[in-house]
Amino acid sequence: MPVPAAWQRPYLNIFKHFRVEEWKHSAKEGDVAALTDMRLKGTIYRIQGSNPASSYLQLPRAGTQSLGLTGRYLYLLFRPLPHKHFLVHLDVTTEENQVVRISFSNLFKEFKSTATWLQFPFVCGAAKDLACDAVSQHGVSGAAPANVRWTCLVLDLPSILSRYLNSRYSHLKAIKLCSNLLVKNLCTSDLLFDPGVTFSEARHTDLACRGIAPMPREMAFPVPKGEKWHDLYDYIRFPSGESKLPYDSIQKGCPSPVAGVLEKPVPQLPPPVTLTRAVCDHLSLTHHKTSPKAVPCRSPGITKNIPEVHLTALRAVPAGDLELEENQRPHSGGDTGQPPPPSSGGIHVYAHQRGGRTTRAVPTSSEEVLWTQDNAAVVYPCHAVIVTLQVRTGEQRFFLGHTDKVSALAFNGSSTLLASAQAGPRSLGRLWDFPTGTCLSVFKTNVHSLWSLSSIISILCLAVEQLLDEKLFCYKGYKQLFHRVFVLQLVVVWNTAQVTCGAGVAVLAKAHTDVDIQALKIAFFDETRMVSCGRDNIRLWRVRSGALRSCPVSLGEYHSLEFTDLAFEEGPVAAPEPENRSLFVCSKSGHVLEVDYKNMSVRSARQLLPAQPWEHGQEQAGSSSGPGIAINSISMSLTFCATGSEDGYVRLWPLDFSAVVLEAEHEAPVSSVSISPDSHKVLCTTASGNLGYVDIQSRDYNTLMRSHKGAVLGFSVGGIRKQIATVSQDNTIRVWDLVSMQQLYDFAAAAETPCAVAFHPTWKILACGFASGTVRTFSLAASDLLLEHKQHRSSITGLTFSPDGNFMFSSCLQGTLALYKCVAQKSHILRVLGQSIKPKLVQRQEMLQLLLSSTVRVRVGFAPLFTLPLAVFPGNVVAQDAGNSWDALVVSGDSHLLAFVGPCKYVVTVMEACSLNELLKVDISILDLHSTVLDSAVRVCFAPVPGGELLVSTSSNKILVLDTKTGRLVREVSPVHKLTCSSLALSRDGQYLLTAGDKVIKVWDYQMRFDINFQDRCGDEEVQGVLSQVYIGHSEPVRQVAFTPDQQHIISVGDAIFLWDFLAPVGARSPPARACSPTSALLPGPGSFSESDKEEEADLPGSRMVANGDKDASVVVVESDRNKEFAVRPKVRQESPRSPEKSTNEARKGSKTSKSPCSIRPDSYRHFTPRFKASVLPQSFLSPPAGSEILRLKAVIGYNGNGRGNMVWNPDTGFFAYSCGCVIVVEDLHSGSQNHWLGHAEEISTLGLSHDAQVLASASGKKDGDSHCQICIWSIQDGACTAELFHHETQIQAMAFSQDDRFLVTIGDYSDQTIALWNTYTYQLLLSTCVSEPVHDVAFSPVSHQALACVGRGAVMFWLLEQQGAAVNLKVHRAPAPDVLGLVELTSLCYGADTLLYSGTNSGQICVWDTETNCCFMMWEADEGEIGVLLCRHNRLVSGSNTKRIRLWAVGTVQELRLKGPHARSSSVLLEHEITLDGTIVSAAFDDSLEMGIVGTTAGTLWYINWLESTSIRLISGHKNKVTDVCFSPDETHCATCGEDGSVRIWALGSTELVVQFQVLNQSCQCLAWKPRPVGVWGTESQQVVAGYSDGTIRVFSISRTEMELKMHPHSAALTAITYSTDGEMILSGGKDGLVAVSSPRTGMTIHVLADHKGSPITALQCTRKQYHDFGVEGGELWLATSSDRRVSIWASDWLKDKCELLDWLSFPALADPEGLDLPPSLAAFCPWEHGALVYVGFGMQEEALFYSLRKKQVVRKVSLPAFATALSLSPAAPFMALGFGARLLRLQPCLAGAPQDYAGHDDSVQLCRFSPSGRRLLSASHSALFVWELRAG
Repeated sequence: MPVPAAWQRPYLNIFKHFRVEEWKHSAKEGDVAALTDMRLKGTIYRIQGSNPASSYLQLPRAGTQSLGLTGRYLYLLFRPLPHKHFLVHLDVTTEENQVVRISFSNLFKEFKSTATWLQFPFVCGAAKDLACDAVSQHGVSGAAPANVRWTCLVLDLPSILSRYLNSRYSHLKAIKLCSNLLVKNLCTSDLLFDPGVTFSEARHTDLACRGIAPMPREMAFPVPKGEKWHDLYDYIRFPSGESKLPYDSIQKGCPSPVAGVLEKPVPQLPPPVTLTRAVCDHLSLTHHKTSPKAVPCRSPGITKNIPEVHLTALRAVPAGDLELEENQRPHSGGDTGQPPPPSSGGIHVYAHQRGGRTTRAVPTSSEEVLWTQDNAAVVYPCHAVIVTLQVRTGEQRFFLGHTDKVSALAFNGSSTLLASAQAGPRSLGRLWDFPTGTCLSVFKTNVHSLWSLSSIISILCLAVEQLLDEKLFCYKGYKQLFHRVFVLQLVVVWNTAQVTCGAGVAVLAKAHTDVDIQALKIAFFDETRMVSCGRDNIRLWRVRSGALRSCPVSLGEYHSLEFTDLAFEEGPVAAPEPENRSLFVCSKSGHVLEVDYKNMSVRSARQLLPAQPWEHGQEQAGSSSGPGIAINSISMSLTFCATGSEDGYVRLWPLDFSAVVLEAEHEAPVSSVSISPDSHKVLCTTASGNLGYVDIQSRDYNTLMRSHKGAVLGFSVGGIRKQIATVSQDNTIRVWDLVSMQQLYDFAAAAETPCAVAFHPTWKILACGFASGTVRTFSLAASDLLLEHKQHRSSITGLTFSPDGNFMFSSCLQGTLALYKCVAQKSHILRVLGQSIKPKLVQRQEMLQLLLSSTVRVRVGFAPLFTLPLAVFPGNVVAQDAGNSWDALVVSGDSHLLAFVGPCKYVVTVMEACSLNELLKVDISILDLHSTVLDSAVRVCFAPVPGGELLVSTSSNKILVLDTKTGRLVREVSPVHKLTCSSLALSRDGQYLLTAGDKVIKVWDYQMRFDINFQDRCGDEEVQGVLSQVYIGHSEPVRQVAFTPDQQHIISVGDAIFLWDFLAPVGARSPPARACSPTSALLPGPGSFSESDKEEEADLPGSRMVANGDKDASVVVVESDRNKEFAVRPKVRQESPRSPEKSTNEARKGSKTSKSPCSIRPDSYRHFTPRFKASVLPQSFLSPPAGSEILRLKAVIGYNGNGRGNMVWNPDTGFFAYSCGCVIVVEDLHSGSQNHWLGHAEEISTLGLSHDAQVLASASGKKDGDSHCQICIWSIQDGACTAELFHHETQIQAMAFSQDDRFLVTIGDYSDQTIALWNTYTYQLLLSTCVSEPVHDVAFSPVSHQALACVGRGAVMFWLLEQQGAAVNLKVHRAPAPDVLGLVELTSLCYGADTLLYSGTNSGQICVWDTETNCCFMMWEADEGEIGVLLCRHNRLVSGSNTKRIRLWAVGTVQELRLKGPHARSSSVLLEHEITLDGTIVSAAFDDSLEMGIVGTTAGTLWYINWLESTSIRLISGHKNKVTDVCFSPDETHCATCGEDGSVRIWALGSTELVVQFQVLNQSCQCLAWKPRPVGVWGTESQQVVAGYSDGTIRVFSISRTEMELKMHPHSAALTAITYSTDGEMILSGGKDGLVAVSSPRTGMTIHVLADHKGSPITALQCTRKQYHDFGVEGGELWLATSSDRRVSIWASDWLKDKCELLDWLSFPALADPEGLDLPPSLAAFCPWEHGALVYVGFGMQEEALFYSLRKKQVVRKVSLPAFATALSLSPAAPFMALGFGARLLRLQPCLAGAPQDYAGHDDSVQLCRFSPSGRRLLSASHSALFVWELRAG
């Protein structure tokens, strides 16, 4: 029954194909008849009857059959019968094989929908003479009017399913036409037919390419001559493209969406969604079928000549001399000898690298450099600006609104919607109307690193990398769910379908994933399908039923490749089926994989290999063996594929990749390629920041722009030639043409960094200063070096020419000032100041004393005046801390004066320019007599002559205008910027002042003639503010700003080069900003801020929000009391690199005492630092007699991630042990049972296991009173401590057993710096030696028990053990690290096969040493952070680092490379696997083949790693920070804990495994409670936990559904206690401010707020039941609140009656609070075994527990305690009281009879203890460690 797909194109006549007249494949019921309509001149079918269910025409005949029609549009040509109702049913099938019925009728009054049924009202149209809004405008459905017309109804079936059910359309299953209507025909097609267009008109107007096709004859209504189709018939398309029509009914638009097509010379296009790819694809296929093919295998008809592109030579290459490069090659399609066209260049720079990712330049993929649909322009991000560049003209258009770097871009299918996203703290996305440049929507992404974005039609997908400052872990970031899932990335799908209608962007689906994502794209043939690729994975994604799911592609032998980009096989949208489409994925190994979409497997693979020479000297790519060439990007068209690779080539291939048909070579790796929609051009970007395209038809290469790779440090403008020279951190000097925006020259300095640049005002000479102190002058005419000056010895900070061109000035970082004379295009040194005097450090008072020693200080007005002799200041002339800048040295306009900041930052000096004779010194710091802060000068600038004032910007954000003759303060402008003004400049006419700072540029009226009075809100005083306008665009601080000589433009540099249009009239007074058009670019026009801009400027004094008129709602304007700031667009923009963020070590608490230089902690996380503890060991300990212990330690929850190497595992015996605090936990991995070895009193730093797994050594710090650290030796068999060793004074860093287990070596930490060797037979100390530097790790050689090695600062120490009788000696050889590493810490080591030793560094390298020669012969970059763990077995190596990654390396060839010595290369070392965990790697143990192992992290988790399966499973979990509260579930199967890290964790008590975790970032979870079991009910509703947070919020979490159900905010201060009422219907919460709130979890409302304890934090809340009239008050519940001021209030309540009555108020006396002492908490609890009594502990007169009777109103019993308690819990089953103490003690106190029992094991204060509801278990917490105790029966 289904119709073949090929037969359904271009359309299918359903009635004709299924032969409805024969009724074999169709069915009819009731009055259905075939009639001949004379008007339509054909057969029609009439269906009539009173009951639609009994009169119908149905296709297909049987309900079990399917039509199988896949066309997008269904065309129904019908006419409702007058005064009747009709009904139509359409059964469509989704891709999930779900049948959905779509019904429409004029009988329906409103839209209704279910999961399987959509019902739409149909509004019948009126006749021609009736107003079109008579019926349809009101949207009223009903019986058809008398003159109802024939209608062509077009139903977009995929859009209907997508919009209303979020489903993906598959095919049309069945049609049922019910009475009463006339039907002419039914058709399906992927094309959109316009009935008002004829075939001839379509040909002449080329409408086919615009998505409009004429109606086929079989579907057309007859139109008499002189008539118009739309005057006779109705055309209805649903869903409508018109935003004004409702989406919940089917009706005709007014006017018709296609009316007027024939009335205009240029046809009126339908809405963008009507432009189907099927039309263009069909035409493209036809073109290629009829075109001649010179190359087989479907490759385009082009030659194999290879144009090669060479952009920049090492020397200066002017544009006119590029023919020199041309002559060196046989053919080049790149730059020619003539100057490039205007489109060949632009002052625009890409950032060279994205931090933390690959070496791609920004934009990094084809998603970030986009073609427009008309092939006329490209779109790319330039920091915070989005630029549209016209390919032919070079004209640029800008999209402004982002405030940080735009990290991703995407178009919809028709290029009408542009999506962009920015990274950084204020990450957000924007949707733009591309034709108009209007921002349609702004939405926050709440992430920090958003790097991939894809869009098609109405779906937007984003892939982000997560950091650890998200708001809620259950929503974003990395999430722990059922203790098995850890994800680092988030994929979000947004619905953008309603944006053009004014609606917002809604999250459609999202998913967390732990796989790496390098590229993500939405399938163009199905907007609910996506594909991503990354390291070791290719995944298919799909949105279904509101959920985003993914599945991996089976990669087989290619599973370890790092995939970089992907592209879909091109073709018509509807054919072939999505399951038959191919997907092409490229990788860094040079592989291109063709993926079978249906089977999710690799169909074929090809590898791009280095070229091999043919016999006749040519080269062939892909014919050799060995490592492939990394492919960074891939793009597909109908006939060919384009790849961009690391070797700098763009290659064009046929679709079978049989041969390269076209190549273009670049000087840098190609970052991205993108084929234009018409397949005529291939756009490419390079790592050097260049953008260009290959013209396939002309076989030519066109450069769109060149750019700097690094940040732009400064610039200089050549006045006559309208050129600009820039210097950058990429060590280049470039000259650009300001008119054509081309790059003219490129001077490269590979070994030096240029710092400053200056144009000679008249000659074609360029001067440049370098970091080495050299000043060079270049001739631009000859492209040659003229002179080189070496008067300076440090980096050049200032360089400038005098305006008349007679002198040049330079200064350096040491403060030296040089004067040069310019004669005959040469510069000769005249004078150097500050060179002969050695600088010395002086205080400011001494400095000023020196300055003022030879003169008299005079006050003129408010300014000091200095007339000082020369060289009274020792050392420097220019301030050494002034920094490099264009305006470090400034010359007046008449070339008479030179000004600078110096000799210190508090003084500005003015000299005679021609002689450097000092004229004036001004002390800036004393100008403000009322300021308490010393002010310093930052930048200086001369005003134009004749005024000639000197402008000085200061560190206090002021601009001081000084008289250059007298030094008097003329006026002051304050404040200028939020931060320091980094540059300032005055216009040549002296009317406008430019300042730069805070990433913004401000324009001021220099004469300050537009002062505006603002009324101070704080009083009646009026403050004067000056008018300025602010312009945004830079995403990083602005380094320099200046006017062009003609004052028509402004140039600013920093992260980019900006060329601004300056629209203020020259020589005229600038008008007020309010009076000018908003379209102005600079000064006269008000601009706008985005929402993020508002946040950045919100802290301006007195800022306020004002209305923005009828502008975009996403834009607001900020008015400030001091100035008015507006945003404008730049004209040209340039990218700069963002350096990769270096991995930092985790913060740790250090010692509070100062350390000697030899005991400073090294820069290595591998080095152990104990957690700071204020608690001390108990003075007395009541240990229970053996066999009479009531408590038994069942389990310890947690792993000490602060330890180093504190986990051991022997795969042969299965022995597995780790430390938690001061306890060694020995766990059976099969059963999960634990044994606990108690012997340490302090935190265990490290563990060591003997090779025979019979002995375990553990080390900890020294106890109170001991002088040495403790090392315990344990017998594995019985767990007994057989020996205790004491030698090291502070901490033990690492331990290791010799291969024969005869020796044990221990090393102390950075404060101890000793190495001790022990005899394991007697455990006697054999020897001890001190080392001069800290040692991080130690290991014995596996082949000799006499050889060992350790690593430390910059060296490996090889030790040789010599034994002569009883005497033992150690010989050491210190082998330094390679010089190329610089100052480095060697942090880890392990022995490899035979004579190899591997060591890791704190900068991420792994060094390989030959133990025979003790030399390092090779190394490689193994990670971005410090490598703290290394393990080697045979030919494999495992490394772990503080980047949270553990990597597996193949090092089988290293042994062979040892013979090459230092010349060995690391390219043969291969990375096999990599897994990212949740914290820094601190311990690891693997089996002998390194296939599986266990890894510990600083997050307090232990992971099982299986390299074969590429899996990581969490074995042990724990809190990393302090535990703040614990509680049990009512059935005691689970317990809940919360911590300072904001987590709420649910544990299974049987297995002590983490079940679920709820995480809130940036907040601390202070308290929690489990909802009590309702009477007679136990189900999922009671599985709830309530938690209180430090921000005053309360969150209710559902355990069964693993989600947050409710969030309330009843407190303004942090919560300190929380509990449920006894029936679970109320939540009682106490805050740090002493308020107690009673809230309803059902309504989320706060019922009561009690302020009786206000001012003192609530420490405890508890509820218990009581008899209703007990104690003389009504209520079935009794509850208490305790505050830290030793007060307890007892309340009786009846929540149903809203009663809450105070029953008793207790105040317990205490001694005067000792100052500086952290007092214990005040705690109280109801006594379970004594009704009407409560127990109180806290700071008081005595160290005791008090029993208070509510009936007797007095204390009835006291129990003495050894100290003030820090934790309290009463057993509900027996008269036991559990108490925790600050002395690391847990006491079980019998309350009626019996002696107390003390229990050890905690390494810090016991801050919590809780009995279970049955009293059979007890939980205690000490910092992050949790102890589960069981009470013995009896």
